[in-house]
Amino acid sequence: MKVTISDVAKLAGVSTATVSHTINNTRYVSNETKEKVYRAIEELGYTPDASARSFRTGKKKIIGFIVPDIANKFFATMIESVEKYLSANGYQLIIANTRENMDREETNIRLLTAGLVDGLLVASTMDDFQRFDALIPAGFPVVLVDRIFETKKYSSVCVSNFQPIYRSVCRLAGKGDQRIGIIGGLPRLSSTQERISAYRQAVADCGLPEDEHLIQYGDSLENSACACLDQLLERKCDAIIVCQGLMASETIIYLHQKGIQLAQDIDLVSFVDYDSDVYALYANQMDSIIQPVEDLGQAAGEQILRRVEVPDAPIFENVLTSTYRPYNQPRAWSHSDR
Repeated sequence: MKVTISDVAKLAGVSTATVSHTINNTRYVSNETKEKVYRAIEELGYTPDASARSFRTGKKKIIGFIVPDIANKFFATMIESVEKYLSANGYQLIIANTRENMDREETNIRLLTAGLVDGLLVASTMDDFQRFDALIPAGFPVVLVDRIFETKKYSSVCVSNFQPIYRSVCRLAGKGDQRIGIIGGLPRLSSTQERISAYRQAVADCGLPEDEHLIQYGDSLENSACACLDQLLERKCDAIIVCQGLMASETIIYLHQKGIQLAQDIDLVSFVDYDSDVYALYANQMDSIIQPVEDLGQAAGEQILRRVEVPDAPIFENVLTSTYRPYNQPRAWSHSDR
């Protein structure tokens, strides 16, 4: 038979209201009485009813997070950061994985907003704001993470990479690279669009050849970089920018397998968005664009709890910045040595 709050109250010699106030910290209870309640809870093995608590308070103390790929360490690191912040504030986290599939995202949004969670974080893979917006119940707390829409109806937390990519192209051009390729994510995503825009602007400003074949698109899933690399290597690129951490690590491994040496046979600019031995091993042979992933996760946690507490608060857009870190080129080496 399930232990009830009445059982705890009877063993502790207090009212059920006192047990409730002790558990939920909603009213002053003396330390002596708290000890009686806690001893009774431990002795009986009582577990508070979360659904009953949410009925009284109107909150479940649960946040949902819809991500495109939980196997991608960028999102795994972000999830850990979000969970750490939410846990410190008394909330639990539920994860839903879309695998970059819009239909799966729709299903997950419908499920989570149907009474399971107090608010929702979404790294959306949708290409249509109207479709996304139609799924969100009126007034439901939502924060977009990493990927945003042009229509600013929901609060968001993202990272701007325009300046680091622009600077990296200019640095490569200054070293003598002429055919600079780039591998972006899915073309429909705002993060991809910003990065490709920065690349195009820098190529034009540096007077480099504007060749659409030097722009390739992968995604956030595993094994999407190799086909892009084959295309760029076939087109004799002397430098490549990879705009996503998972694809960047795949690029490093793929080039190594082909016997292509970084900083000698080809220049590489790599996004770094999670800790990896691969990055550490080649850090002195490539430029890096460091993503503030943990800060992004914490900011997302802060924003969603703010919206849960004050649903009518003004829409807030939090834009973090990445860090461009060029490697130190040896003085004795130049492109003429290739």
